[in-house]
Amino acid sequence: MSRPPTFVPPPGARAYRLPTARGEFAVVDAPAAPDAEFRGVALLMPGFTASKEDFNPLHGPLAARGYRTVAVDGRGQYESDGPADDESAYAQEELARDVLAQAEAVGAPVHLLGHSLGGVIGRAAVLLDHGPFVSFTLMASGPGPITRGQQDRVKLLLDALAVMSMDEVWEAIQAMEPPEDTETGADPEAGREVQEGLRRRWLGTSPAQLRVTGRQLCVEPDRIAELAAVPLPFHVLSGARDDAWPVSLLDDMARRLGAHRTVVPGAEHSPNTERPEATARALADFWDAHPDGRGHR
Repeated sequence: MSRPPTFVPPPGARAYRLPTARGEFAVVDAPAAPDAEFRGVALLMPGFTASKEDFNPLHGPLAARGYRTVAVDGRGQYESDGPADDESAYAQEELARDVLAQAEAVGAPVHLLGHSLGGVIGRAAVLLDHGPFVSFTLMASGPGPITRGQQDRVKLLLDALAVMSMDEVWEAIQAMEPPEDTETGADPEAGREVQEGLRRRWLGTSPAQLRVTGRQLCVEPDRIAELAAVPLPFHVLSGARDDAWPVSLLDDMARRLGAHRTVVPGAEHSPNTERPEATARALADFWDAHPDGRGHR
């Protein structure tokens, strides 16, 4: 489970519900810094059991580089509505069409970034229609299913969701987490705020969304040959270690895509929260090389 440093939007950012042709989605929308040359808009999609707040550390440094960034909770994630039991609502194509609607509502064309599960859904959206996108960054998101070890963890979660309430599963997760994943650190008050945010996020997420997307991560086919045929610039960004998709697999995926490749030193599966400054710099450098051509806010 990703752990943002705070659930409070950064200064200047606005949290609201973005109206789209496919319903409303909760977003954190951070404008480009007023003293920066405007460079474009980026749509940021979070991973499994995650939320828009995972991108909070990126908004500031990307704003300073001239980018408006809009981080979104997908259907049934945290503060975006979604049915609790209807699994058909979370079919991959449905979620992909949500992304296309979000991009249009934000103001396409946009740079698309998908973290982990967000990259899987983003890939499906790009394959449906690449028109709303300037570029596509897969962050810690691989070409096919997650590793066997992570599949086992997902299966354990799905088994628990079949017989337990979301609150009961949360308590079980906390009991199983290593101490470093739940400790409050040097600032106990801030640590408690984050821990309570993690609990709110978990309880706000649809169990049907978790079931369907968890299964998707375990059976996702390799569609990189299809993606490579799409006329977009690609960026594969990861930490130096990743337990969901091996870094060597991400290296090979980048080669197959002809993608720009970034490995963030000292980061693992969540470079956005683990090394945000280096991650933001790599993203902005890539986006700068592929401008959207609008030149306005």
